Amino acid sequence: MQYKRILLKLSGEALMGERQYGIDPNRLKEYAEEIHKIVEKGVEVAIVIGGGNIFRGLAGASNGMDRVQGDHMGMLATVINGLALQSALEDEGIETRLQSAIKINEVAEPFIRRRAMRHLEKGRVVIFGGGTGNPYFTTDSAAVLRAIEIDADVILKGTRVDGIYSADPEKHKDATKFDFISFEDVIKKGLKVMDTTAFTLSQENNLPIIVFDMNKEGNLLKVVSGENIGTKVNL
Repeated sequence: MQYKRILLKLSGEALMGERQYGIDPNRLKEYAEEIHKIVEKGVEVAIVIGGGNIFRGLAGASNGMDRVQGDHMGMLATVINGLALQSALEDEGIETRLQSAIKINEVAEPFIRRRAMRHLEKGRVVIFGGGTGNPYFTTDSAAVLRAIEIDADVILKGTRVDGIYSADPEKHKDATKFDFISFEDVIKKGLKVMDTTAFTLSQENNLPIIVFDMNKEGNLLKVVSGENIGTKVNL
């Protein structure tokens, strides 16, 4: 395997499948099966998942809700998604732990770095919920922060497109795909990979990001194996 320890970033919207909101059990099962394939190969897997399929704090704020309250609601949404993913993974026979950045001890462990790393070393999948535990930070920022803390080799950002393009490929048919691109070029070209805070943190810590299509069967295993899938961002 090319990567020994990974941080997989999934959007909450990815869990909707064909639905308009909530969680699609079939999509959840597909993701659990894909993750199972790399766990079997001995890859240590940590996961950060968004909450946009349930509630997005920024959207709440734009509708008059207090931003801090809205972000706290979004954090709780990520814990709900984490519980759902944990259940799906355990149905696959994978031992997991859910850790939350906000205290919710009845359903998740508190985030403790050393404990998380010990779980990974024992072959358990660790799901990080609750974002960073602070308002005004996205789950992209949480993903990069946790990846740095656990000494992950790479951040794998699973999306519904097969990489980074010069423009939105769903709107611009002539958009060109990048196989490799530097952090600097992403900024120069104004490409949206992650929010600025997350992206800068990744750049400063020389932590590569691979953006790939998580919905295509077998892609996750191919990425972890070192195949040229998606787009790799590094220095």
